[in-house]
Amino acid sequence: MLAIRPADDRGLANLGWLNSRHTFSFGHYYDPQFMGFGPLRVINEDRVKPSQGFGTHGHSDMEIISYVLDGALEHKDSMGNGSVIRPGDVQRMSAGTGVRHSEFNASQTDSVHFLQIWILPEQDGIEPGYEQKFFSADDKRGRLRLMGSREGRDGSVTIHQDADLFATVLVDGESVRHELARGRKGWVQVARGSVRLNDSQLGPGDGVAVEGPTELELTGTSDTEVLLFDMG
Repeated sequence: MLAIRPADDRGLANLGWLNSRHTFSFGHYYDPQFMGFGPLRVINEDRVKPSQGFGTHGHSDMEIISYVLDGALEHKDSMGNGSVIRPGDVQRMSAGTGVRHSEFNASQTDSVHFLQIWILPEQDGIEPGYEQKFFSADDKRGRLRLMGSREGRDGSVTIHQDADLFATVLVDGESVRHELARGRKGWVQVARGSVRLNDSQLGPGDGVAVEGPTELELTGTSDTEVLLFDMG
């Protein structure tokens, strides 16, 4: 089963300094049909104006992943971490028993465009944690590169959930395949460009819910970047 979530149907928050599209219910946007999918709770596509951002605020019991598409995002948190996240970086923050953090556009001249992803952890009350790793475009080109997993396999960041997060970069006509096993849930998110998923044409911001067992074939119909979640 494949169910498409068109980009234009997503929730919208436009605060002047922030333009955010919500795949699932978030903040003031509520749709009971889109409360998440499996352990995947949030995919927000955010664009933040220069020098603007999210002031210090708190989270608990959530795996929060930031994936920058363009620009630079400055992170600070109550665990003492401070970093700038750029395209290719994957940041994972486990909120656990509680953490406070801020996220600001690190540039005074250019906007930052990124995906904010929340995944429910397998267990509440874990110790807060932070991890950041870099995956080059070449590392994702023409293949599904594992970027996040429960065990931190193959150099990926550790996600405290039965969830594998892959990314691929494809050119027009290039394909990758993934087998989604019985009982697994998949989510495909087009980060940029256009792609064909099996027989369905997708554009930037489109998402697709998938129930296993099924074979997924992603074929670029332009230069494209796609995220794939494989979840228990």
